[in-house]
Amino acid sequence: MSKVDKLVLTQNPHSIREQRENILEVAIGREVRAFRKQQNITVAELSTMTGLSIGMLSKIENGNTSPSLGTLEALSHALAVPLTSFFRKFEERRQAVHTPAGTGSVVVAEGTRAGHQYNLLGHIGSNSSGVIVEPYLITLTSTSDTFEVFQHGGIETIYMLEGAVDYRHGDQIFALRPGDTLHFDADAPHGPERLVELPARYLAIISYPQNA
Repeated sequence: MSKVDKLVLTQNPHSIREQRENILEVAIGREVRAFRKQQNITVAELSTMTGLSIGMLSKIENGNTSPSLGTLEALSHALAVPLTSFFRKFEERRQAVHTPAGTGSVVVAEGTRAGHQYNLLGHIGSNSSGVIVEPYLITLTSTSDTFEVFQHGGIETIYMLEGAVDYRHGDQIFALRPGDTLHFDADAPHGPERLVELPARYLAIISYPQNA
């Protein structure tokens, strides 16, 4: 029997809605809904304030119709926001970072030792998601020194590429071999407990709120 458990996702990661994310109507609809909810206004109340039907407002908020300039002006007045604010997500620049093989910033961090190399593979700062994600390629080539344990906010995911390490998280030890994944709360003490087979390489992806 396979050791891989089947997980039924509640959302399709390639859904049509995600593919339509940058369509203008969807961007406008999300902003209308966000402003309405920020002011604790119901759809029915907004309908009365603007003279638009509840059905039309639902279509606008779901990105299923292209509102006219007159409709946007009515929404702008009712929600007391500039008309241009409905377009901000559509106009917002989306960033991408390409790091060719063999490149990436070498990071010297507390706890690193000779024979232990961190390569930061990319970084996007302030962004609309509210989340910072830092991907590292960690290479261990020497047993001459040991790791200090790390402890920081956020969630971390490790994917083992090469070699073998016994990895500590809190009071547990996990044997990581190529293809293994460890996903954990990074606020607990963690780090390689024992370097079993060198060289060892793994991806460590750390995510945390950008206002942390």
